[in-house]
Amino acid sequence: MVDSKQTRLHRNLEDQEEGQGSGAHMISTARVPADKPVRIAFSLDNASDDTPPEDAIPLVFPELDQQLQPLPPCHDSMESMQVFKQHCQIAEEYREVKKEIALLEERKKELIAKLDQAEKEKLDAAQLAREFEALTEENRTLKLAQSQCIEQLEKLRIQYQKRQGSS
Repeated sequence: MVDSKQTRLHRNLEDQEEGQGSGAHMISTARVPADKPVRIAFSLDNASDDTPPEDAIPLVFPELDQQLQPLPPCHDSMESMQVFKQHCQIAEEYREVKKEIALLEERKKELIAKLDQAEKEKLDAAQLAREFEALTEENRTLKLAQSQCIEQLEKLRIQYQKRQGSS
């Protein structure tokens, strides 16, 4: 009778596989002989996994990656509780270090911006210094040309006055 139930169950599973199309596949498992005992473990105690005990240690480290989250301790084992507390301390230190790194990176950005501004101002100052030198040289050249023109004008006045006096 057990074999006929297993055969019907197997046929039902095969029929379901055919009805599902190529998108889903059933995982085939080896048959368990009827004379072998099968153990299924589950708990019927009233303790709910959703509500932690009142003295539970907080498990809140949302900024940590899942693989870095502290695993809940075995409350019956002192060593497990110590490891959990150490892991929580390390997680807290890790959070503080990450926070400090973020602050330092922000400070680094600010300093780079200041450095860029200072370099720009330095280049601007160098450009202004070059322009000042060029304008100073041009001013000197123009003053020299002005003095030469004044001398020439004086010579022409003297010549004009001599011509006026001789006529």
